[in-house]
Amino acid sequence: MFGFSDIIGQDSVKERLRENVRNGRTPHALLFTGPSGCGKLPMALALARYLCCEHPDEMEACGTCPSCIQMNRLVHPDVHFVFPIVKKKAGRDSVCDDFLPQWREALMKNAYLTPDEWMRVLGSDNLQPQIYVRESDEIQRKLSLKSSRGGWKVMIIWLPEKMNAECANKLLKLLEEPPQRTLFLLVSEEPDLLLSTIVSRTQRISLPPLEEKPLADWLERKFMLHPEDAADIAHRSEGSLTKAMENISLGDEQRMYFESFVSLMRLAYKRDIRQLKAWSEQVSSLGRERQKGLLVYCQRMIRENFMFNFHASDLSYLSPDERQFATRFSPYINEKNVMPVMELLEEAQLHVGQNVNSKMVFFDVALRMIVLLIR
Repeated sequence: MFGFSDIIGQDSVKERLRENVRNGRTPHALLFTGPSGCGKLPMALALARYLCCEHPDEMEACGTCPSCIQMNRLVHPDVHFVFPIVKKKAGRDSVCDDFLPQWREALMKNAYLTPDEWMRVLGSDNLQPQIYVRESDEIQRKLSLKSSRGGWKVMIIWLPEKMNAECANKLLKLLEEPPQRTLFLLVSEEPDLLLSTIVSRTQRISLPPLEEKPLADWLERKFMLHPEDAADIAHRSEGSLTKAMENISLGDEQRMYFESFVSLMRLAYKRDIRQLKAWSEQVSSLGRERQKGLLVYCQRMIRENFMFNFHASDLSYLSPDERQFATRFSPYINEKNVMPVMELLEEAQLHVGQNVNSKMVFFDVALRMIVLLIR
């Protein structure tokens, strides 16, 4: 549980981290980046486990010492977690410790936890989870304590880009003068949103997308799939375990995104203004995070349908249902309108993130889509 051997692929990154530990060259702060589903968070957990293990070998933590047993249950006293949360009480910042039981349960179920999955655990449809300034005081307090087991103290910060400005500035001071034998592990989905001063004080570890063969082998073992089916799913997953899981069985949320996209395109093609207004009102009833998720999904479908026109199977990453729809719809996405459609969806995503009235945003998208599909 939470070891290097539990991570799919990424062998070169694993060896680089192990070698740093063996040679005593582990930096005081690492920034893990890479596409969604590549294993950034599991890699941070595995490094923390390896570093705190009392009897590690060349490849892995022993798994049996008290430190490993505690780490397997995510209760190691010297490994601390920071992650985006929502306020429990109005007017008072919450801290991550208030949500530790939910955090541990979510990670025990899936170490490849995604931001969307965590938002659902928080039940934060209309709230923007963040890391509040009070958390920086908690970080400082925890790291000022003596190590319980006499070794390293590790602070894993998941989605540090969600820190508010005051919290980020306080963290910067800690990174400049870290306590002895303290390791910061920052795991970011959007590193471009981090303060440049924070990035400059970390050593960046960029994880590439998963290779198709290791991902296919894992899917075959995990779900007892036929090798050809596992290879097909791995190919369509674009190096992401998250997408692979979605491709195995289209989840309720992905199914909802697919059906909403199909409805939008069909109604826009028919120029059915009344139904498009009803569509925009239905979508606006979703939480902000789901609205952004839908717009990201729509952008992916536009890209995939444009590529579908080239009849190159190795460039297609569509599920069977999506591919069936693309056979009829893809001719309407071409070089004349693909960029304006993408810009429209990106603009809508920006406006939703800025809390613009969602009914206006989505009705505007629907009306402008009519004109763009005519092209």
